[in-house]
Amino acid sequence: MSLISIAFKSIRQRALASVLTAFSVALGTSLMIAVLVANTIVTGAFELQEFGYDLVVGPKGSELDLVLNTVYRMAPPIENLPWRYYEEIKANKHIEVAIPVALGDSSEVGGFPILGTIVEFFFNEYAYKKKFQIEGEWPSGKWDAVIGSHVARVNGWKVGDPFHMIHAGQDDHVHQEEFTIVGILKPTGTPNDRTVFVNLNGFFAIDGHEKPIDEAIAREAEFFGETPEEVKQFHAKELALYEKEKKEFGHAHTLPMLQKEVTSILVKMKFDPKNPTLSQSRAIGFSAKLKEGFKAQAVNPIRPMQRLMKNLVGNIRLVLMYLTGLIIIVSGVGIFVSIYNSMADRKKEIAIMRALGADRMTVFSIILTESVTLCLVGGLAGIAMGHGLIMLAGPVITARSGLLIDPFIFDPQELIVIPAMIVLASLVGFIPGLTAYRTDVAENLSS
Repeated sequence: MSLISIAFKSIRQRALASVLTAFSVALGTSLMIAVLVANTIVTGAFELQEFGYDLVVGPKGSELDLVLNTVYRMAPPIENLPWRYYEEIKANKHIEVAIPVALGDSSEVGGFPILGTIVEFFFNEYAYKKKFQIEGEWPSGKWDAVIGSHVARVNGWKVGDPFHMIHAGQDDHVHQEEFTIVGILKPTGTPNDRTVFVNLNGFFAIDGHEKPIDEAIAREAEFFGETPEEVKQFHAKELALYEKEKKEFGHAHTLPMLQKEVTSILVKMKFDPKNPTLSQSRAIGFSAKLKEGFKAQAVNPIRPMQRLMKNLVGNIRLVLMYLTGLIIIVSGVGIFVSIYNSMADRKKEIAIMRALGADRMTVFSIILTESVTLCLVGGLAGIAMGHGLIMLAGPVITARSGLLIDPFIFDPQELIVIPAMIVLASLVGFIPGLTAYRTDVAENLSS
């Protein structure tokens, strides 16, 4: 009979204690696996390694809030930028692409974030060498919309379906204007999958999205350091048209540029193939220049997210890993106590084995094999339980946070779990094995 079969027979004789011991190991291991996988998910979702634009330009304030709002659509806008400022950014000779973004509202069904932008947004890379692919058409019409793959799946929307949006922060205020879905984006694995994109002209045309004239004048005067009269003079032609339409039709058909605002601007600097680093240096210079003033800020979105991951998420992960490590150690102690306590009842059994020809090392090896078996069974069950926990929690997490969870995600650090279990089993099985090794044959056979 082999060592493994003898060890299994011994485990079966103590079935309840063995099951409870293995289960305690499984619980500790499953918690560790869940922490590892959750960390991989959060890191993949938030630790930007690449982005399709060099900078995000937004109002002065928290860099992290700006990135969370514009890139992840998970935070309210800080403030808005005048459309006139967007025109200035677009005219900058060092800037190749400037894409306006307007945020704040959400879809009536599903509560997905609404992003108003221009059609050129979809023609640029959302990440390095990754472009949007679509089923349908791009949103070129005023009331056209494109939705992310996750939105389509959750809401059951398809091309041709209409929808309404809820005004920012007011769940009971549903805009009457109706958008029509003309396209569905292919999955990207980014926040774009859970976003509803609408044509910016339609976004501006929604009642309540225009800034009142007096507030717009005061905002531009403060932003550009001008007097209200200078602002009026700059917008004289469009304001004259605005007043004319109000007199003729009772309301203006043309929204003045003065009343338009954007949440942020996605910027890509001009690229020189002869000097590949030039665009990066231009981005740094442009960002530094904005910091000197009081208008806006330009942020490389990768950096604030890396700081967040390192200073907050990384420390939380470390604490959780320590806790789960302690749980596994306690489980190992449980295995030690279970096997060690059984030695008093097994001394006669061991003495008989010795009398039948088993040497000391054979007996020692049997006890060690039992310990390793319990740890391995518990470890493998824990890995399965950990991934099962992620699979069950995935839909709930996605629904509550918008994070897309891959149920089959794997963290490379999981590869160390089984070797660690074997080492732990060898350590906790050593003393009980040594007790078996030293068992006195004559004394225990005569007792």
